[in-house]
Amino acid sequence: MEIIPAIDLYQAQCVRLRQGSFKHPTVYSHDPAAMAKKWVDQGASRLHVVDLDGALHGVMANRESILRIREALPDHIMLQVGGGIRDMASAGFYLDNGVDYAIIGTRAIQSPDFVADLCQSYPGRIYVGIDARDGWVAIEGWSETSSVKALDLALSLKDKGVGAIIYTDIARDGMMGGIQEQQYDQLTRTVQMPVIASGGISGINDLLRLQALRNPYILGAIVGRALYEGNIDLPDALSRSREIQASPESEL
Repeated sequence: MEIIPAIDLYQAQCVRLRQGSFKHPTVYSHDPAAMAKKWVDQGASRLHVVDLDGALHGVMANRESILRIREALPDHIMLQVGGGIRDMASAGFYLDNGVDYAIIGTRAIQSPDFVADLCQSYPGRIYVGIDARDGWVAIEGWSETSSVKALDLALSLKDKGVGAIIYTDIARDGMMGGIQEQQYDQLTRTVQMPVIASGGISGINDLLRLQALRNPYILGAIVGRALYEGNIDLPDALSRSREIQASPESEL
């Protein structure tokens, strides 16, 4: 299970939001590329980057910052990018310029065929972000709640060639309240697709409980505020994660 630092871009700055609210963003860096390099230097093998302006307005507002992040990192570091990817051209822009995975959110609700077409053009490189508020999918940068249930959307993606689902519990995102690991366990075993957990991770114990499930469908966990505020030490978390991976199940 990978531990994936989050870099959320808002007006070209590295920020964190609480429950997706843009009213009071916390700014952690004016140099997102430097922040990305910091996490990689500490051992991260993958980064999760979100263009928050893009998610809100449907455009690639921070694409230059994202390209600078890609240029600052070694080629073997995986980069997954979401926010504002609403057509083939925007997905292609990122995937043809060094981004490993493009994350589709709002358009997955609005146009399911679009996701299928993208998966055909870029096999294995399309992820779908499911941002859930009380079990319903939120869209347009979390500013609207759709009439689609999160589980129904997840099930509909199974045969479209989607590489993974990034499932975010909005109520817990940025709140440091802990993760509900059983929620992810049940979801993944129901849909039987790779899932990356997001939202609410507050400390090392959340990560260890998630990994202790030994659920083969849980690919990783995205960590944001807990890293930025020092509640999780990334090298220590990676080391302890490797210990769990190496230990027999009977020792857990």
